Amino acid sequence: MVVIMKDVSHAERGRDTVHRWEDNPLIDISDLEFKCSDIHNAGVVAFEGKTILLVTIEHLSGVRCIHLAKTDGSGRFTVDPKPLISPSNDPEYKQHECRSVLDARVSCIDGDYYIMYNALGHHGYRLALARTEDFKTIERIGIISEPDTKAGALFPEKIKGRFARLERPCSGNCMWITYSDDLIYWGSSELIICPRAGFWDANRIGIGPPPIKINEGWLVLYYAAKDTSAGPIYRLGAAILDRKEPTKVIGRAGIPILSPREDYERIGDVPNVIFATGAFIRNEKNLVIFYGAANSCICIGTTSVEDVVTSCMESEKEY
Repeated sequence: MVVIMKDVSHAERGRDTVHRWEDNPLIDISDLEFKCSDIHNAGVVAFEGKTILLVTIEHLSGVRCIHLAKTDGSGRFTVDPKPLISPSNDPEYKQHECRSVLDARVSCIDGDYYIMYNALGHHGYRLALARTEDFKTIERIGIISEPDTKAGALFPEKIKGRFARLERPCSGNCMWITYSDDLIYWGSSELIICPRAGFWDANRIGIGPPPIKINEGWLVLYYAAKDTSAGPIYRLGAAILDRKEPTKVIGRAGIPILSPREDYERIGDVPNVIFATGAFIRNEKNLVIFYGAANSCICIGTTSVEDVVTSCMESEKEY
């Protein structure tokens, strides 16, 4: 991964566990070489020694597509005007993707790169999965969820000998784990975590970036919404799942690690939104997070893995 911002000590942090890059936003509409309605959310992957982002672009037609953003190592990104993934005209996929494809999350499993994304069509949201070797061409694997399922992310390795993903079915607004032997047929779903009444994550939650393996287990960053009289507020939280039994929650932060506070996070197409779909660990100790802000730009923040783990291990009764 390229070094985009310096690592920060606890003393340098402000109101949140995650420290914002001083030059945020990383990418907004003014940085693009083509016209569009908005840009939001970024999956991230290391490929051939460089950092690649998969960002969601809403075109002037209202259809959202997934575009590549690349950097030459300077820390600045250029967004490819041609989508990597756009709604398919294949009859097998068209009815499920005709309105948009969005919110890509990238996982590398045994050297293969898998892109899980939301497909929006005539029947609402469903999860879709694609594979790529070069981030130039993609192979669609299939529409892989029941209707009204969003926020899917693959674990970067098999769990109990099976592929596994985290997802959010709309019913219940909780996070579930689902398994597959072949990446096409999925089942054996189990509940992971649910909203907590009265907390900042009171109304709905969903997976952010794909789970990240750490010493303590699986680090899960998740988005959560709390409905208010002025509309929902989306914040970023963290939890740790057991490595072998991911239905066992080892720890869960009682407060968000990042909340919308800056103007670029509070004002936009969808106000008061922090929504992360990409993250990685740098130098074995620092967590770098790419997040969409107010559905209108891409931002970046960093924190230490230690601080996030500490937040998860503290009793939520303290808050």
